[in-house]
Amino acid sequence: MAKIAHLTSAHPRHDTRIFIKQCRSLAEHGHEVSLVVADGAGAAREHGIRIVDVGRLPGRVKRMLRTTAQVLAAARALEADVYHLHDPELIPAGLRLKRLGRNVVFDAHEDVPAQLLGKPYLGDMSARMLSRSFGAYERFACRRFDGIIAATPFIRDKFLRINPATVDVNNFPLLREFDTPASWPAKPAEVCYVGNISAIRGIRELVRACALLRSPARLVLAGAFSEPALETEVATYPGWPRVDARGHLDRTGVQQVMQRAMAGLVTLHPVPNYLDALPVKMFEYMAAGIPVIASSFPLWREIVEGSGCGICVAPGDPLAIAAAIDHFVLHPDLARRMGENGRRAVVEKYNWQAESRKLLDFYARLSAVDATAIRSPVKA
Repeated sequence: MAKIAHLTSAHPRHDTRIFIKQCRSLAEHGHEVSLVVADGAGAAREHGIRIVDVGRLPGRVKRMLRTTAQVLAAARALEADVYHLHDPELIPAGLRLKRLGRNVVFDAHEDVPAQLLGKPYLGDMSARMLSRSFGAYERFACRRFDGIIAATPFIRDKFLRINPATVDVNNFPLLREFDTPASWPAKPAEVCYVGNISAIRGIRELVRACALLRSPARLVLAGAFSEPALETEVATYPGWPRVDARGHLDRTGVQQVMQRAMAGLVTLHPVPNYLDALPVKMFEYMAAGIPVIASSFPLWREIVEGSGCGICVAPGDPLAIAAAIDHFVLHPDLARRMGENGRRAVVEKYNWQAESRKLLDFYARLSAVDATAIRSPVKA
């Protein structure tokens, strides 16, 4: 069994992908797992995992400069067999660990070059330059790492051209979090959106859609706004009285929101980073047994329509979004059947249990390669 250190400078300690899924799965299968974080909540041990906290610094610049150095120092002190990086800003730390002879794995949560192209505050020319520059650096660094774990098949295929030791470990739901069936007759006329709230994730269109509803539906938001000014803006829209903004909720709170809802919304804008993404909220709606109203991207349409679990709409069209909401609220039997279809698809295919086996197999192969290298050192 390996001594594994997961490193993050940007995510909270209980991040769903990092801690709840990956760290706990590895620890439950006998690996000695540590997690280095920078959230300021202090050191701890949970579920057999040692949590090392380097402290929280305000601001992105300080995090990228000072916090990454502190994470690297804490990582070196752990003397792990494998270091598993979860943030692009930790790539330089990974290269340093490689120079020290350590095994390093990079977890590509996002396609960062594509993500940069979708940043509206950068401007087209700056976004293209940053995207190309980071893409070149990413290729340089990641071909030197011992393996890449990708959050989607699309990201996997990109990294396979850089590093053959690449596998996709998709961020699919934990079935145990959604094992309480919802009572459809008791559901109120509610739909939900779960996750970070921003313009690019479609909040303007969602609130505008609320003003066009024919049904008594209300929209429940479970997440934090990316910018206070955006919340102030959409609060002036005619549809806002139909919105219940709950703010950031813990996992239990999110599950309760989904249990009450008659549909879940994931109408993100068609920016490069979203077109081939697999948003966890979509699969969590399916796991919760509620139908999905999703952007009509080809990949998402294949999943949603192929599973018979929802409706795909143009994300920029509030009228189409409103019509989809009304359709489910006014036809609860159809909503229930589509919710059952989605739940079945998660049980059979889109679940963390299957993905965790891929993660464990990846580490088994990595350990086997490392053991072979130790037994058969290269002759000078």
